[in-house]
Amino acid sequence: EGRLINTHDLYFERGESGAVTRVITGNEEVDVKLVLSTTTGGRITKTLRFKNGEYGFNTDITFSRMGDVIANFEYQLVWESGLRYAEHNSIDESSFAAAYAYAGKELTEVDAPSAESKPQTNVSGVVDWVAARTKYFAFAIIPKEGTSDGCYLEGSHTAAPDKGAVEAYSIAVKMPFKGGQEEGGSFKIFFGPADISLLKSYGVGLDRIVGLGWTWLIRPISEYVMLPLLSALHYIAPNWGVVIILFSIIIKIVLHPLSRSSMRSMKRMQALQPLMDEIKAKYKDDPQKMNQQVMNLYKEYGVNPAGGCLPLLLQFPVMIALYNVLRATIELRQGNFVWWISDLSIPDTIFTLPFEIPFFAIRDISGLALLMGVTMFIQQKMSVKDPRQKAMVWMMPVMMTLLFNSFPSGLNLYYFVFNVLSIGQQVMINRQSDGEPLRKVEPKKKKGAAFLGK
Repeated sequence: EGRLINTHDLYFERGESGAVTRVITGNEEVDVKLVLSTTTGGRITKTLRFKNGEYGFNTDITFSRMGDVIANFEYQLVWESGLRYAEHNSIDESSFAAAYAYAGKELTEVDAPSAESKPQTNVSGVVDWVAARTKYFAFAIIPKEGTSDGCYLEGSHTAAPDKGAVEAYSIAVKMPFKGGQEEGGSFKIFFGPADISLLKSYGVGLDRIVGLGWTWLIRPISEYVMLPLLSALHYIAPNWGVVIILFSIIIKIVLHPLSRSSMRSMKRMQALQPLMDEIKAKYKDDPQKMNQQVMNLYKEYGVNPAGGCLPLLLQFPVMIALYNVLRATIELRQGNFVWWISDLSIPDTIFTLPFEIPFFAIRDISGLALLMGVTMFIQQKMSVKDPRQKAMVWMMPVMMTLLFNSFPSGLNLYYFVFNVLSIGQQVMINRQSDGEPLRKVEPKKKKGAAFLGK
């Protein structure tokens, strides 16, 4: 009759009466069959098949004699409840929440970042799966290969207490219906942790919903280097805080040649500063001549002005990959460390201010963020010698402390340990370089051929 029917509003019957509890062990499976009968003699049967030790379950939908009821040659399998938030910070969890569809080897994402946005997306053709997620958990519908006929994604964003936010997503797989005497579809349902190895075990690219950075550069580092290294360290040390400390030491050792080159280049630039100041004072009225003399000075002493930046740029993909892994990996969830740090996936609050810091909306103060800020200040104090950049010595640490205050304590622990190691490295390089005089580079002799003639 042209009406949209949602079986959510109807009652399915189960063969057994009363409440029944089944405990399954080993490789045992159990089926739950639910039947909806129509007044025209038709029947919809949903069979849910659960297997011990799995987060997901299988669903078979069977339509019997429903050709005179279902129109438009389509039915949809829908999840419209969203996912319940389970973390400390709803704003942080909302930053991860989204709905996804995977079709034709392409990932479609729907995100509702504000209350004004109510995104909706229809995808046509065969769909491999649809999914919705929060920070650490996910729900996915995976139709039997090649049987779907499209999908639908919808998102909403609502305000929550204490300036929070909650995003909810509805997902649906569109399935063809030919009006036969008996037909239906088979689906695999996943409802569990957004663990990349677990999602990958389904073999349909479901792990794509875990954001580990740019697919062509950052994600391979996150997935094939950082995550396996963390897992291997956790096999040795059961405490995730100790794992992060060991992880920081290993990363520092790996990056030592690059950071050492950067620090030494910066020291040489500092040593050249008096000579550069003389040139700038001498040619202050002739900028072109001044720049030429400065470049000659660099060439004369073999100093590359980009030498301090290039190693940092080479480290950048590694640092971004680390940020993604430590911020999003479920392994750190409820991971205990020591003292007040009881969960490495949330900020480690040591006290609460009686007021709110303007612009940053901060009341809870993170201990590890403060420690990281102190170590960053020491680093800046050791490396910044130009009087004109004195403000950077304290400005950058303050800004980074406020920025990192709401980050997970596992991430702040990593940066704190990494900064401490960098300070030790800087001290060693300073001792080696302080007594080293500036030396001019001997010009290279040009090779050529001599021709003798009459």
